Order: sequence, then C-alpha cells, then structure tokens
Amino acid sequence: MTTTSFDFKRDALPHIIAVLIFLILTAVYFSPVLFQDKGLAQNDIQQFQGSAREIQNYRETTGEEALWTNSMFSGMPAYLINTHFPGDWSRYIHSALTFNLPALAGNIFATLICAYILLVAMGMSSWLAIVGAIAFSLTSYNIIILEAGHNTKSLTIAYIPMVLAGLIYALRRNLWIGAALFAVGLTMNLHFNHLQMTYYMLLLIIVFAVVEIVYAIKHGTFAELLKRGLVLAVAAILAVGVNFGRLYTTAEYSEHSIRGKSELTQPNSGERVGSGLDREYAFNWSYGISETMTLLIPDFYGGSSAASLETDSETYSAFTRMGVPPVQAEQIVKQGLPIYWGPQPMTSGPVYVGAIVCFLFVLGIFIVNKRWVSWLVAGTILSFMLAWGKNFEAFNYFMFDYFPGYNKFRAVSSALVIAQITMPFLAILALWKLINERGRIEGLDKKLLISGGITAGICLLVWLFAGTASFVGGSDQQLMQAQFPIDAIRADRESMMRSDAFRSFAFILLAVGLLYFFVKNKLSATVAIAGVGVLLLVDLWSVDKRYLNNTDFKQNVVANYFQPTPVDQLIMQDQDLSFRVINLPNPFNEARTSYYHKSIGGYHGAKLRRYQDLIDRHIARNNLEVYRMLNTRYAITGDPKQPVQRVPGALGNAWFVEEVNPVQSPDEELDALTMFDAGTTAVVDVTKFPVEERNFTADNANIELVEYQPNYLKYEYQAAEGGLVVFSEVYYADGWQAYLDGQPVDHIRANYVLRAMQVPAGQHTIEFRFAPKAYTLGNTVSLVSSILLLLVIVGAIAYGVKKKPTKEVPVVEKV
Repeated sequence: MTTTSFDFKRDALPHIIAVLIFLILTAVYFSPVLFQDKGLAQNDIQQFQGSAREIQNYRETTGEEALWTNSMFSGMPAYLINTHFPGDWSRYIHSALTFNLPALAGNIFATLICAYILLVAMGMSSWLAIVGAIAFSLTSYNIIILEAGHNTKSLTIAYIPMVLAGLIYALRRNLWIGAALFAVGLTMNLHFNHLQMTYYMLLLIIVFAVVEIVYAIKHGTFAELLKRGLVLAVAAILAVGVNFGRLYTTAEYSEHSIRGKSELTQPNSGERVGSGLDREYAFNWSYGISETMTLLIPDFYGGSSAASLETDSETYSAFTRMGVPPVQAEQIVKQGLPIYWGPQPMTSGPVYVGAIVCFLFVLGIFIVNKRWVSWLVAGTILSFMLAWGKNFEAFNYFMFDYFPGYNKFRAVSSALVIAQITMPFLAILALWKLINERGRIEGLDKKLLISGGITAGICLLVWLFAGTASFVGGSDQQLMQAQFPIDAIRADRESMMRSDAFRSFAFILLAVGLLYFFVKNKLSATVAIAGVGVLLLVDLWSVDKRYLNNTDFKQNVVANYFQPTPVDQLIMQDQDLSFRVINLPNPFNEARTSYYHKSIGGYHGAKLRRYQDLIDRHIARNNLEVYRMLNTRYAITGDPKQPVQRVPGALGNAWFVEEVNPVQSPDEELDALTMFDAGTTAVVDVTKFPVEERNFTADNANIELVEYQPNYLKYEYQAAEGGLVVFSEVYYADGWQAYLDGQPVDHIRANYVLRAMQVPAGQHTIEFRFAPKAYTLGNTVSLVSSILLLLVIVGAIAYGVKKKPTKEVPVVEKV
C-alpha cells in the first residue's frame, strides 16, 4: 500500500457536490418550510407541543429542568416528553451534520447524508453513493411518518446507515476509524430515543453477526472477527454512555408505565397480568401478507385511508349522477376518502421502496457476493414476517411472548423499516457490482433480464388480473350507511391498483433497458448511473408527493392550533395555584388541553400503568368520586349551549380524611374506588403501606397549597390532632421525597394512584421535591461519555489524516 497526498478535486470536491445536491433536493421538497415560513399540521408534534408546554415554560423561566409535569394524566415524569440532559453533547453532532436545518428538512437531509456515508464507506464512487442515498432516503415511509409527526422515529431511522457504515468499515477496512464512526452513529441513533426503531436495527445487526460468525469460522478468521467485535462492543458502550441519562431514566420509568408489569390480576383467573403491552393492542397495526406488495406497487391496497381523488374518478362521476353539484362533488373526493382497503385499521400510506429498487434487489440476489446476500435477504424476510404481526401468528406470537423486550412495542407494521434499509442496500450493491464488473460476471445479461422479468412480470400480472380482487374495505359498511357510492369507490380502488402496477412495470422496463445497453457497451457507466438515478428520483419523489406536498404546509400552524378558545379563557380566569380539567369529548387522545390547563387526560404512548388502570376502570365510566379526588374542577363538554361545567365537589389539592379503608391487594384497592367517599376515606393497600391508625378526627384541620412548581410543592396545614392527609398528586416512588418542616419523611400511596401522609398535630409545613437519582447519575455518566466520544472523534480524524500504510485484514469480504 502506498500513501498519496491529499487532492482537493479528487478527495473533497465530490463530497461537497454530493452535499450540495442533497441540500438542493431537501430545499425543493421542503421549500414551504425553508422559504415561506410555513409548517405542517403534524398531529403528534401538536400533541407534543401541548404536553410539553409546562416543561418548556419552566425551563425558559428558571433555566432548570422540569422532570415532572402535571399537565397530563394528573402528573407523570417528563423524561419521555421533553427532558434535556446537559451532559449529552450529541445534539451538537446532529446540528453540525444537518447545518441546523429546521425539522422536516433536517430529517431527510440527515437520512441522505448518513446513507451517503454508508455507501462511500463501502468504497463506492460519489455519484453512485448519491443515487443510493436517494434510494434509501425517499422511500415513502420516511415521508409519511413526517406527515404524521413521528419526527424522532424519522431521525432514529436516519442514523441507521451510519451505524452500519461504522460496523462494516471496522470489519472490512480500518478497525479504529470504523469503530469511531460506529460509536457516533449509534450515539445519534440512541439520542432520539425511539427504542423501537433501534430495536429493529439491533435485530438486523444480529442477523449480520450470525452470518459473519459462520463465515469467519468456516474461513479461519474468527479470532480477527472477535478482536474487532470487542472493539466495536466498547464503541457501543461509549454510545450508550453518552445517552445513559436518557436510557436510564427511560428504563426506570418503563417499569411503572404501560410497558411494565401490571400489579392487577386477570379477571377470574388469579394470574398476574404480564409485562409489556397487551397482545391485541400491540398487533393492531399488522401489515397484511399480500399487502407486502406495496413495496413494489404503492397503491396495491388503495394507498391512504384519506386519499384524494380527481374529477376523472368513478366516485366523482357517481356523486354527480346522484345529483350532487359538481363543485360539492369535487370537494368531497378531494377532501379524502377511505380508499385504503387493506387489513390495517387505517393508514396514512403504504411502505413503497421503489419499483427500481425491487428490481435491483432481485438482481443483487443473482450477482452480489452470497455473504452479503445472506444477511440482507434474511433481514428483509425477517422484516416482512415481523410486520405481518397477527397475520403470521405462529412466528409473531412466539416473538411477543419470548423474545426479550419485543412486547414493549406496538404498531408492528413499522418493522418494515428493516426492509427499507436492506432492500436499497442490496439494490445499490447490485448496481455497483454491475457497473464495476460487467465483463467478469458470467451471464450478466441473462441475470439482468431474468430479474427484470420477475419484477416487471409481477406488475404485469397484477395489471391483468386486478379485477379478481374484492376491493372490500373495513370502512365500506359505514360508507354505505352514509350513502356513499361504494361500487364507484371500489372501481377507483381497482383503477389505482392497475395504474400503479403499470407504472411500476414501466419504471422497471426503463431501468432494465438502460442497464442492458450498458452491459452491451452501448452506454457509458456515467450515463447508466445518471439514468438510473433520475428514474429512481422521479419514481420515489412522485409517490412521496402523494402523501406530503406543498398544499399540506400552512402558515402559523402551531399558533392557530393553540389559539385559546373562549372556554380556555374562561377557565384561565381561575387563579388558584393548581386544579385539573377534563376534556370530555376526547380526554385520552389529545394534549391540546394540556397547553393551557392541568388535564386528567392527555396523549402519550407510555403513560403510568396504574393511571391507565384508573382510566379503564373509573375515569372512562365517569366515577364522580375519582374526579373529586383528582381535583377536577372543570369539564369541557363540547356542548355549544354549555361548553364548560364546574365539576361538583372537587376536593382541592389536599385534604384530611376520617378513616382508612385497608385492602389486601391492588385489585381490591382499585375496586374499592367504585363505592367510597373520597373526601372522608382513603383506600390503602396495607400489604405495601402498613397504616396502624385507621380512624382520625378531621375536624378543625385544614391544609393549603401555597407554592407550586412542577418539581416542587409546598403546603401549610393546621390540625388539632394528628391525621392522614391525601394529596391530589400522583404517587411515584422513584424521585418524590416528602419533607415535614424541612426534615425528610415517608409518604404512602392511597386511592390507587395518589399520595398520602400521616401528619402530627399543630401548624406545620409539608414539601414535596422531585429529584430523581436516575437523572443526576445518568446526566453525569452522559457528560463523561460525551468527553470520551469527543476524544475518540478527534483521535479518529487525526489517525485518518496521519496513518501510515499498514496491511489491513478485512473480515468482511468484498461485494
């Protein structure tokens, strides 16, 4: 190996051009965000804004973190809502990598850059890596999840290619530079804290590792693989260390959330409810087995549950024949109809990786080194099977019941994220192999035509036999009851399937034609790469625009959504320090209420398990005593005649009770709330919180909340005799500490979810402070690890610049 001096035109300019191309693509797609100051009405982001309002206000006012918030579900830790960890410096990496582009634009740009890094690390030319980055980044799912507001999911996916780049570079080329890249990629993947996407990435890495171990044993390189694997393990530990604060607090909280183990028993069974999510809930969004065809034909199942149709559609014509005025008929078909007819309850759109990607993926099976094909195809098949969920029970129920951590996640259709990594990867490897070795691959022209024939043939068969499908959707009964022209809607579903089947057929033929002429020396490599790149871009871009286009961006989206209503203004006239509100029309699937008020409802995928039990058994059944104990002062009714009502008998922030109702289990504790007087009785599970005194005199006793902060509560009370105080605050043992006149004291749980404390007679001060050790320890570990990661990055750069020629021992074979 010989050293070569740095040449700007060769070593830097191609990458600068690639970055400029990615910036242009991002700027064009997200021009309303970048140049018109518009936003997207992302439901999950809007709900996040509502749930995080109290936390952000506290941070802006005090410069401190509100690790607890009372704005949702009567109170919960803020870890999974909006908690900053100052010791975690990885946010600066993301800002630098994306030039601090705003959300949405920054998400796709990060995906393009990380995919490009992977392909360059493989040794591909800059132009081929650009084409591959487009194939990775513009798959429809990456765009659809942005429209839905799943920004953290998007960014977690974005960094998967960088993790793979470090892994492969460490095994195939330079161990130390690869390990540093792996550490950075995994750090960023974990930073956005969407552990389900990280979990899928780890499954893919396990598949890769199994294949590599088998090949290493077979070829006598296991010792070298083990050495490099240990270095990568250290890099992974460093990445976990940078994110330790976030991961540690999440792990601690998960045991108390709906992802953790319930303390209740199954009805009439006597068995404890298992850990993790309910199986039916977790598998509700399962991709249909035949629905996997959407990876090749986007509208195979009608696309979206709220798809817009044009005036040349059968549905529009049917409405006009029914006597609906043309203008009104156009409004109906354009506002979105449930054209999707697949097995999922609903969908914002299909997972489409691209017709050309599917063709090149099949070609890759024929021409790419089998060592690469093995893990990429295995990963793809695993992705399909996981996404099928309840439609492939034998495999997925086993995974759910026995595979570590798998039962913590829902919406298993998102497992297709593995396929949207593996399929473009193998596809671009195939294109790379074809471009570089066309004269050395036996029967390349035949393999090219066979691959095109398989994929284009499937499209042609769908086009010919589409009429044999039923096109009956889950929402059709409601549509018929609403007198929608269901036959016309089904005809449009068929038309969309046929149209997209022919569309994919055409794109595959064009790609096959380009590459066939290249193989026959009729076209140059540059023209072939550029041609395939343009076809890929047009194919994916045009499908993406079906689900997110310029008309979806609006001015002042957040401000308009959170514009205070007359009801909000009326409630905000109440200046008491703390009380709660329930939004009766939609209490548990929105967080707008939390923007202005402390809500007993909210919107979050990991609320406290005990609070969910309370919702299911009592709040959803309008148990007035439970409303009273939660200090629910106002109910937003949704009735225009009386939009807000005062809830009778709200008990305030704290109160003295007269008696304890002792119970022996969580089931008894929850059941006891059905018939009790919350103002006089506290229900206590005495097996966990022994209470010797059971009866008290509450006369001449009063207590008042005199200071409120999310992390701190201060009460003053006066009582002639000792007693038991119930606080209308959610009990959470990991972090809340009570103090009596400045001295730490114990407090207990009462009424299944609330705090309570036995207090002495006299005039005293009670304080509650939330200072979880997990946050302090986690933040310290994150800071130390961030410093180490910075040193690793600097060291890797210095090593890369100054390294002497050495004989490298690649563990992973070339493509």
